Amino acid sequence: MNYRLDQIPFFQQLSDSQTILLAGAGGGFDIFCGIPLYLNLVKQGKRVIISNFAFTWLSRTTARQVYPYCYEITTKDQDLSGRNYFPEKYLKTWLQIQGHDASVYAFERTGVAPLRDAYNYLIKTHQIDTILLIDGGTDSLMFGDEEGLGTPQEDICSMAAVYRTGIKKQYLVNLGFGVDHYHGVSHFRFLENIAKLSQTGAYLGLFQLLLDMEEGQLYADAVQFANKRMPGMESIVSNSIVSALEGQYGNYHRTARTQGSHLWINPLMTIYWAFDLRKVIPELKYYDQIKYTNTLSEFNGKLAGYRSKLTTYRRSKQIPI
Repeated sequence: MNYRLDQIPFFQQLSDSQTILLAGAGGGFDIFCGIPLYLNLVKQGKRVIISNFAFTWLSRTTARQVYPYCYEITTKDQDLSGRNYFPEKYLKTWLQIQGHDASVYAFERTGVAPLRDAYNYLIKTHQIDTILLIDGGTDSLMFGDEEGLGTPQEDICSMAAVYRTGIKKQYLVNLGFGVDHYHGVSHFRFLENIAKLSQTGAYLGLFQLLLDMEEGQLYADAVQFANKRMPGMESIVSNSIVSALEGQYGNYHRTARTQGSHLWINPLMTIYWAFDLRKVIPELKYYDQIKYTNTLSEFNGKLAGYRSKLTTYRRSKQIPI
């Protein structure tokens, strides 16, 4: 497919999508990174369903289980665990305040096979034609032979599950360049991997979120809304991105959670990087080992087994600029 200079390939790919499942790939607050996309896609007339691979103890909430490992979230649901960690509920609440009656679901942490079945349930229930995975950070683009992988388990589990649904239109979008330096990810290797993905047509370009955009302002509002309701459990990723949106730079700490660490808040954090997931998965070097896993423990064991057999790693490097 050929594109003009004024066309963004990612949005061209979505031009004929009708019902999109916007899904947080890596758990916790990843789905918040998709808020600007949700708002823009709804503005385009798309129907958007929301899901998230949750860190919430869903079985200890009042949320209704609609399928194994899949829960439907309402604004009235309560966290009975005492943790007060429920990003999905507060996202649902915030969206409702903005006038959006979005369907919101959350997946329990599980392996690739059960998660694929849960995705298939939502595809069938809502007649989904497109799945858009959102990752807060960049470790989902580590292929497996890098020295530092970050914390890819939930991301890769989601990516493999969506890939295995076989749905034709499936995409991965990353927001938060530089965030995963905190977890040992080399952004030299991230850019190297994008270069490799460009060779196969997997890379669909980038676009930037700005505070002057309505979507940027509302994203910052949503993050602050969640901050106030989950003190002490604020999202490190989203608060770092909002800091970048506001023009902060360097070792700036928006929440007390990051005190004692060294952050690199930077303007590149507000860039979305888009990929065709069907062409990303073949580059994942341990996909065959994890694609049938039933639990995250099994997933971790398979990943560790793959890593133990590597004789060399692509060493972490600094970007030479």
